[in-house]
Parts: sequence; C-alpha cells; structure tokens
Amino acid sequence: MSQKTVEEAVAPQSHSPGEDPEGEAGQRPDPPAEAPGWLSQVPYFLVLATMAAGIVIVAAAYFKRGPALIAGALLLGAVFRFFLPPEKIGMLAVRSRWMDLVTLTTLAVLLIVLAWVAPQLTE
Repeated sequence: MSQKTVEEAVAPQSHSPGEDPEGEAGQRPDPPAEAPGWLSQVPYFLVLATMAAGIVIVAAAYFKRGPALIAGALLLGAVFRFFLPPEKIGMLAVRSRWMDLVTLTTLAVLLIVLAWVAPQLTE
C-alpha cells in the first residue's frame, strides 16, 4: 500500500448536491453546529431580570409584592438548576446541584414568609 493510497482513503470526501450524503463508504453527514456559549447564560439572566424587577417593586414601597417576586425568581432559579444539565445552566451553578437547590428553595420560602407577615403600608 502506497502513501498516496492511504492519504486518499483518509482524506474527507466532498459530496456534490445530487449525491447521497452517506456515500459509498457509509459516512454520516456532519452533526449540526453546537449552540453558542452565551445561550447557557439565558437562565441566569432570566432569574437576574426577575430579581431586579422585584427590587424595583420593593423600592416603589410595595413590601408584599416585591419579596414575593424575588422569591419567585429564586424558585425559578431552583427549577432551572434542577432540570437543566450542568453545561446549559451557566452561572446559576455555584455549588453542587443539591446544595444550590436547598439554598435557593430555603431563601424563597423565607421571602414568601416575609412577604406574608409584612404589614401592608397604606397611604
């Protein structure tokens, strides 16, 4: 077997538009390109945006609705952390999965209790 024969056998084959993509050698077409890296940060930014909305609501003197929205953001983060794989979770993955879930859920429950017992300010 010559060097040229080996190189021809190893070289990738280009397909014309009318050919079968599997070709004669049974090669599969290339897999689709992976999603961009910034896409893994979308859950983090959704949680962050919801938290920011809750803080704005608290700043507008709605002390019951604001913490409830922040608690919802924490629960959303816990749901993302539970269901999404580690490579898709981005910056929401701080510690191990179970520790993140316990922390986020505990803080959310405490904020819901705070929102429930906080007195409503009336003008």
